[in-house]
Amino acid sequence: MKDLQQKIIAFRDARNWRQFHTPKDLAISLTLEAGELLENFQWKTSDEAVQANFEHIKDELADVVIYALLLSHELGIDLEEAIINKMEKNEKKYPIEKAFGSKKKYDELK
Repeated sequence: MKDLQQKIIAFRDARNWRQFHTPKDLAISLTLEAGELLENFQWKTSDEAVQANFEHIKDELADVVIYALLLSHELGIDLEEAIINKMEKNEKKYPIEKAFGSKKKYDELK
């Protein structure tokens, strides 16, 4: 993940775009790209959307990840470590014996 992040940083820096990449603006951009990803699914079933818009979905998903990697870099967050820590939290919130096959939120599991 760090190699990918460094490629993205190099691309950005070669264009002198860091000046525009404040944490606030990166968070906004990440959200906008997530909206563009979601737009591919509007008024379609999941299957229809994937079949009709697969290439667009790939591009928009890549944009979301790019902005997430840029934001994590600017904030000094080791994203790989953050994901591992979040998964550990999720394992506690959603134990297999309670969450298996359920779409309930953790506070609704019994």
